[in-house]
Amino acid sequence: MAEKIHINLVFIGHVDHGKSTTVGRLMYDTGAIDEQQMRKLKDKAAQLGKAGFEFAYVMDNLKEEQERGVTIDLSHKKFETDKYYFTIIDAPGHKDFVKNMITGASQADAGVLCVAANDGVNAQTKEHVFLAKTLGVGQIIVAINKMDLQNYDEKRFNEVKDEVSKLLTSVGYKPDEVKFVPMSSLKGDNVAKKSENMTWYKGPILLEAIDDLKEPEKPTELPLRMPIQDVYNITGIGVVPVGRIETGVMKAGDKVVAVPGREGKQIPGEVKTIEMHHEQMKQAGPGDNVGISVKGFGKKDLARGDVLGHPNNVPTVAEEFTAKMVVLNHPSVITVGYTPVFHIHTSQVACQVIEIKEKTVGTTSTPNPDFIKNGESATVVLKPVQPLVIEKQGEIPQMSRFAIRDSGTTVAAGMCIDLKPKSM
Repeated sequence: MAEKIHINLVFIGHVDHGKSTTVGRLMYDTGAIDEQQMRKLKDKAAQLGKAGFEFAYVMDNLKEEQERGVTIDLSHKKFETDKYYFTIIDAPGHKDFVKNMITGASQADAGVLCVAANDGVNAQTKEHVFLAKTLGVGQIIVAINKMDLQNYDEKRFNEVKDEVSKLLTSVGYKPDEVKFVPMSSLKGDNVAKKSENMTWYKGPILLEAIDDLKEPEKPTELPLRMPIQDVYNITGIGVVPVGRIETGVMKAGDKVVAVPGREGKQIPGEVKTIEMHHEQMKQAGPGDNVGISVKGFGKKDLARGDVLGHPNNVPTVAEEFTAKMVVLNHPSVITVGYTPVFHIHTSQVACQVIEIKEKTVGTTSTPNPDFIKNGESATVVLKPVQPLVIEKQGEIPQMSRFAIRDSGTTVAAGMCIDLKPKSM
């Protein structure tokens, strides 16, 4: 396992466009799940009156998800191709669950965008593509799914491909660098096995396209940053923070600090063990989802959103920060005083707009505007309501990106370009 390069792959797209089913089919056809597990899921799907959902159940293992037939939380599963070892993150497409999708996309090196051939580009397709780009998912594969519902028609594939290409171009992806795969996850066409039903298609099947992704750059030379996703308290071991290392390298025996901590101060500790997928490791680096046991951390000290670093380069807690952001979907306008929730790595903190320095529409810039609205980008100064770790795009880009959510939708997204550190 350790010899292969590790890639975090997120599956994104509109609700019901087949993300979970695609992941389930991929894992089943590559042997990551056996016949017996699959049979159990098939019986369960039939019992719940959800025949055809058995592949989705591979990922949707929360009881509520199985009964409702939607993905709520992020689930991680591992599988391997000839070249890579993947952690698959299946992100929810349902708009109520976008904040979990943001966490997923911000952890991913590459993405598979599922678009149903019978339905084309939808609201969440747009939102997910925009977020994937803003949150740094550099490579994307487009899976045009449910081709069986369109009689495997090449013309329909090309229509959807054109529609998705326009969307990709609008957010800054280059469609000519993107692979578009026509497939049916439910029937197993072109997922892990070449389909007899689409002889017109000469490109790679999904499995080949995934195996052909470029190796992600590993920012090992940057300072250590590990945003905490969860903190477990395990009897006999103690406090175990879990998260994904964004930058730098962590070794067993390292001295670390967590900030901002519950009390808004640095919490020192020492890494005893590092574990990934239930296997102990001597060290871990960028992209690794790990659980670590740390001497010196109490269970009340830490929470999701805190960030671990080394004592010689402590993660930055911002008093205020300057950001470049784009307004995507705000019902009216954004003015000084607006205080929405920011999603930054694993942290969710309200930040107040204290100054709008300038806004740009197309090629025109206006200094100190009164407000900004949909489609406009702006440079703004923000003040977090609670202590928050964020870094400058120019120094640690992996820790600089954010999305802003308000009353259930993603309102804006952007990145930190400058900041004033808080004295701790």
